[in-house]
Formats: sequence, C-alpha cells, structure tokens
Amino acid sequence: MNGAAKGAIVGGVFLAMLGGAGYGVYAVVADSGGDGKGSGGTVLRAEKASRPVTDKEAAQTAKAFLAAWAAGDARAAGDLTNNVQAAQTAVADYRAKAHVTKAVITPGTQTGPTVPFSVAAEVTYEGVGKPLAYESKLTVVRGLTSGKPLIDWQPSVIHPQLQKGEQLRAGAPAAPPVKAVDRNGEELSPEKYPSLRPVLDQLRQTYGGKTGGKTGAELWIEPAAQDAPKRTLLTLAEGEPSELKTYLDAKAQAAAEKAVAAYPESSVVAIQPSNGHVLAIANHRKDGFNAAMEGARAPGSTMKIVTAAMLIDRGKAAADQPAECTKEASWGGRSFHNLNNFELPGATFATSFARSCNTAFIKQIDDVHDDGALSKEAREVFGIGLDWKTGVRSADGKVPAATGAAAAAEYIGQGQITMNPLNIASITATARTGVFHQPLLVAQDLDGRSVAQAERRMKPSVAQQLVRMMKLTATNGTAAQVMGSVDGSDKGAKTGSAEVDGAGSPDSWFTGYSGDVAAAAMVEAGGHGGDAAGPIVAAVLNS
Repeated sequence: MNGAAKGAIVGGVFLAMLGGAGYGVYAVVADSGGDGKGSGGTVLRAEKASRPVTDKEAAQTAKAFLAAWAAGDARAAGDLTNNVQAAQTAVADYRAKAHVTKAVITPGTQTGPTVPFSVAAEVTYEGVGKPLAYESKLTVVRGLTSGKPLIDWQPSVIHPQLQKGEQLRAGAPAAPPVKAVDRNGEELSPEKYPSLRPVLDQLRQTYGGKTGGKTGAELWIEPAAQDAPKRTLLTLAEGEPSELKTYLDAKAQAAAEKAVAAYPESSVVAIQPSNGHVLAIANHRKDGFNAAMEGARAPGSTMKIVTAAMLIDRGKAAADQPAECTKEASWGGRSFHNLNNFELPGATFATSFARSCNTAFIKQIDDVHDDGALSKEAREVFGIGLDWKTGVRSADGKVPAATGAAAAAEYIGQGQITMNPLNIASITATARTGVFHQPLLVAQDLDGRSVAQAERRMKPSVAQQLVRMMKLTATNGTAAQVMGSVDGSDKGAKTGSAEVDGAGSPDSWFTGYSGDVAAAAMVEAGGHGGDAAGPIVAAVLNS
C-alpha cells in the first residue's frame, strides 16, 4: 500500500483502509474468533428524518458500516443502521448461513448520501468454494429520534437481489435440480427463455424431489413467502438433474419472449384448445412478476366472449338478430358509452360484438333478470373460479355476482371482474372448441393432482355462433388489422381495453385463435387492444 493507507487487525480479520476520502478496500477473511451474533440489548429502530445528512457524514457512516461488515462485527454494523436487528442478523448470517468465507468490499464514487460499492466474495460449503461478484449501494439518512446519520437499512445492501424478508443461504437445497424440456424434448433454460425463470424455479421446488435427481450445493435467496420458490445465485457443486417434461413448445416460447420484449409491462399465454396444454408463457415486467399466470386485472371487452355466450345461451341474443348499438346506454344510475361515442344503426349482435359495441351488451341486462347470470356462465361453462392446478402457481379469474351499475360494468369486462392472460386464453380456447379443458403446464400424473372440470359443455348452437362472431371480429371487426397478419383462415379474435383508476391509458387486451392454438396478451397502460397486445398475440399465433 502507498503512504496514504494504513492496515490493522480487527477482531482477527485483516482490514485495509485507503486514504483520501476515507474509503478504501475492506477485506474480510473468516476466522474462528468472535461470534458475530450481535447479541442482546438492541432495539429495533426504523428512523428517518427530514433534515438531510451532509456528504461528510454520509462518507464517515458508510466507511464505518462497511468496515464493521468486513470485520464480521454484526453488532457494530447494526448500530450504524436505522433497523438494528435486521441489519445485525443479515451481517451475521452473511458468514454463518451464506457461508461467505472471503469478501473484498470496494466503495465507489459517492453521490450525495448514496455510496455504491462492489463485492468480490468467495462462498465455501463443505470444502467447495466458488467466487461471487456483485455490486450494490447504501444510502445514509438522519435518525428520526437520535439525529445521527444512519444507514437506511434495506436487505439489498447485503445483496442487490434481496427483497424484504428474504435471506441469503448456502448449502444443499431441499429440491434437486431439474432439466425442464418442452413437448419435443428441447431444453428450456432460463438463460434462453428469461420469462420462464420463476416458472422453472417453481417446477424444481414442486417436482425436483419426485423425478429422481440428486442435490448439489448452492447459494440461494430464501424467499419471504413459504410457498415461493428459492432463487439460485451460485452453483457450488453440480447436482444430478432429472428430466421434467412440460407441455410448453420451444418455438412458441421463443416467439412469445421476443414479442413481449417490444412492450413494457406485457404478458402473454398460449394454449392448445383441444387439450388445454400451455404452449408458452412470457412476461416483460420490471418487477419480474408472472402476471401472465398470476395477474388479476379487469379484462375489458375480451370478457364479451363470456357475456355473449351467456346471452345466446339464455335466448336473449343471437348472432343474426338485431342488437341496438347506440352512442350511450344507462343502467343502475350510470351512463356507459362506446369508444368515441360511435353508433351502429340497425346492427346485428354479431356486428356489435365484432365492433366492440358496449351499449349493445348493456341494453340486454333488463331481459336477463338474473344478477348472477354472468358469474354462472363463467363458472359452469368456461371453468372460471374452479381452483385450477396447472402445475405452478396461477390465479383464478373472478366474476362475482353484481347488481345495478356494477353488473353493467361486468358485462363489458370492467367492475369487479379480474383476469390474467392465462384465464382469457382459456376462455378463447373454450369458445373455439365448446369444451373447457383446464390449462396444464405439466402432466397431472406427476403428482396426482386433481384437474378442474366444468359443470357443462357449451351448447353446440352457442359455440357455433360464438366462433362465427369471433371470426367476424378477425376479418371485419376491431381485430381485423392484427389478424390480417396471422397465417391461415381458421382464426378468430376479440379486442379489449380496460380503464384503470389513476392510469393515463387503458390496459391493452387481445385474444385470438388460429387452428389449434389460442393466445391472450395484456399490456398495462398499452392503450387499445390492437395497439400493443394484438401484435404480441399475432406473433405467437404465427409461431
């Protein structure tokens, strides 16, 4: 080291601090001395203050915290944060439970109260060590009651991928690794198909122990939720993976991944209508959430597929019968209108469906005389709300019974109805075949789980009219431009846009089928159905 640096032995750990602004390289080597437990007498503090810390205070506090962390002094490190207990536990566990035996912490250039730093570590478990490198940052705030500058504690200080309630752990995982393959035996890796990472993690957790693999050793993130999958950060020793066959299709998955990449906050699912097999799942979201299968948002006019089926089923409408499409319609004290207040004088029900006329649907409520009619149709025919067990976590669609204006809103996919692309793709698949097949990602005989069965098949006359109206939508309706790019003649579709409170633009929804493939996509704040969600569905159908 040069003349500006000094070295010291702190608690049996070598600590090097370079001069200048008071930052340097903090090196930690695990030793047998000091328990690093930060025992007794500490009180949880969650303190922030409005008066900002100075750059000098931030520099000094960050320097002291990083040095304490490097020294393995959990108590000292915790006392320099605004959440003493959480920080103490995380620093102590860094060695004891994440098995980090060496780490070099190098601060970067400070920006106000925020100090970035890089970590070059080594994780060792049962004699096997691997390097681990990452970058993170910390921010210094003023304690609300103490007035002292303190590290604003977040789990991400220890590792950038750690979220609230999560922990770093190393060892032999409970579930062996699995090699997931598509229906044709092609491997599905998270590196090639990033959207599948949470799905593959869940498959491993659920089926890893059932398919004959052997565990190795890993560093992982232990999730806060008990049923959430662990996320592997580093493989220390390779296990022996077993092969797990899924119903996914690698070509459809690749197309789905590419399609959602063009639209932020987008999700898509593709299903095979003849059997319910899930062909593709893709998301492009900042939060990494599998909204394609677990989301819950109003589906807009894509819900008119179910509403139309209910009205035809009950003899209140027919494809070729007139369906008055006025600029506005009122029900339950609320006024509803069409996009840009369009109207279709003398239109049939099929044309009103194809052009997505809201008022034509709302005007039918008075004739139905059953507040639960839509909910019953969704459940009994389309299998919505029957606790689907796809092989991974998925959220059921919800169509609660409603009255008054709320019922009118539900007829056009607003109100309290919630769906995700998996639900809507399944609705389209059921419309296409007239029979509900619960979506499946993996075979049910892997674990003997039960599969949902709808109470009844769709009446043949209803199915024929529904398919005819969806085909009209794809050729001469709101989906014509998008579906014109889809190969083949056996195709149908429905567009949708759903208003969301506080959002500047509506969510974009689109669903369609081509042959024996049905797909649905949603883009949050994406605008009208054909604007964003439509091209995603078209790309998947063409794959």
